[in-house]
Amino acid sequence: MSLPTGLGGGGSYTGGGQGGDKGLHLPLLETLRLAWADPDLRQRIIFVLFMFAVFALGIHVPAPIPGVNSEKIYEQLMKLPAFAYLDIMGGGALRRLSVFSLGLNPYITASIIMQILTTAFPQWKKEMQEGGEYARKQQNRRTRLVTLALCFAQGWGLMQLMHSALPATVTVPVKLITLVFWTAGAMFMLWLGEQISEKGIGNGVSLMIFAGIILSLPNQVEGIARGIRNGTIPFYSPILVLLIFLAATWAIVYFTTAQRRIPIQHMRRMVGTRMMGGQTSYLPLSVNMAGVLPIIFAVSLIQLPQQFGMMLGGGSNVVNPSPLGNFLYQFGTFLQPSSTEPIFPSMPWLPKAVIGSILYTLLIFFFTYFWTAIQYNVEDISNNLKRGGSFIPGVRPGKQTKDFLDGVISRITLVGAAFIAGVALLQYIAPAISGLRGQAYVSVLGGTSLLIMVSVALETMRQIEANILMKQYGN
Repeated sequence: MSLPTGLGGGGSYTGGGQGGDKGLHLPLLETLRLAWADPDLRQRIIFVLFMFAVFALGIHVPAPIPGVNSEKIYEQLMKLPAFAYLDIMGGGALRRLSVFSLGLNPYITASIIMQILTTAFPQWKKEMQEGGEYARKQQNRRTRLVTLALCFAQGWGLMQLMHSALPATVTVPVKLITLVFWTAGAMFMLWLGEQISEKGIGNGVSLMIFAGIILSLPNQVEGIARGIRNGTIPFYSPILVLLIFLAATWAIVYFTTAQRRIPIQHMRRMVGTRMMGGQTSYLPLSVNMAGVLPIIFAVSLIQLPQQFGMMLGGGSNVVNPSPLGNFLYQFGTFLQPSSTEPIFPSMPWLPKAVIGSILYTLLIFFFTYFWTAIQYNVEDISNNLKRGGSFIPGVRPGKQTKDFLDGVISRITLVGAAFIAGVALLQYIAPAISGLRGQAYVSVLGGTSLLIMVSVALETMRQIEANILMKQYGN
C-alpha cells in the first residue's frame, strides 16, 4: 500500500530513474483543451467531477446525534489547531458533524503505519517486492483493517473531546451508533477515492483531500469578508493574503518541480552485429523528495499530548481537571507553534510558540531525512547501475558511486527539508503579517494545505499530459 500520490512517496532506482521529469511539457490550457477533446479523457474527467459532487453532498449529511448543537461543539474543538486542520482537509465536515467527520485521516494514518512496518519487517518488504498482485492485495487488506480500528479509536476520542458540549440525550448507545456512521462515512470516502483511481485520472485519495481543501475555501473567504465588515480584520489584509498566496504558490511549484539531474553514461556493447549503448541519460533526484509527509508526521506528534490531555479530563476550561490530563494538556501548549502564551509570566515577549516552532522544525528535518533514507536506497541504485553497465562520469562504479549519491541526496534533502519547514511555518507566520488571526484562515494563507493542493494538481496534470502524449504517439 503506497501513500497517496502528492502526499509523499519515492522509490529506489530501478534503471529508469526515480520520479522522471516533474515539469509539464504542454501549456496548462492546451493540456486541458486536448484532454476535453479526447472522448476517453473527457469521460474520466467528468467521472472525477461527479465523485467530487457526491463528496460535497455527503459533507452536508449530518450524523444521527439527537439534540446536538454543532456550532457549540465546533467552537470547543477549534481550541486545538489539529481540529482546524482536520476540518479544512475534510471540506468542513467536522464543523457540521456530518457522516464524513473523520475524513480520510484514519486511512492516511493507517497507510503511514503500514509503510513503516513494511520497511521495518524484512519479510513484509520481500513479500511486497516479489509477491506481485497477491502481495499488494494482502497489504491493502491489512491497511483496511488498521483503518477500521483507527476509525473507532479516533471517533471515540473525538466523542470524549465533545463530551462536555453534548446533551444528556447522547448516551453510550447513541455514541456507538454515531461511531458506526462515522466509520461508514470514512470507508465510503475511501471507496470514492478508489473509484477515482480506477475510473478517473490521478490518485483518488489525494484528489479527495484536494477537493476537501477546495470546498473549505469559500467558508474561509466568507470569514475574511465578514471580519472586514465587522472591523476585526484590517482592510489591507485581503491584498496581503493574495500576495502571500501567490508567492507561496510560486515557491511550492518551483521546489516541487526542481530536480538535480545526475548524468549517467551507458557503456557500448555489441548486440549481434550492431553496436548498442553509449548514450547519456540522467538520474533525476527531486529536491522535495518527501512531499508533505514530514509535515503530517510532525503535526501528528505535536498534537498528541494535548489531545490525550483533553481525552483524560484536562484542559484550560475544565473545572476539576485530572492531574495527568492537565499535565499532558499544559505540556502540549509548549509544542504548539501557534501558542501566544508566554513561557514565563515575567517575560511576555517570549511566547511558547518559539519552543514549539523550533521543535516543529526539528521534527520536519528528522522525518524528511528518515523518509528519504527508507525510500532512496543508494546501495540498490549503485548496484543497478553497475549491473546495467552504466556509470556516473568521473565516479568509479561500486562504493564510490554509493558515496557520491549518498552525498548528493543528503545535500538535496537538506534543501528540501528547509523548504518544507518554511512552508509549514508559513501558516503561523502569515496571520501576523497579514493581520488575520486564528486557525480558520490557514489554507487561504498557504502552508500545508497549499502544498497539498499544488502537489496534487501538478501530479494530476502530469498524468493527463502523459495520457495525451501516449495517445498522440500511438496515432
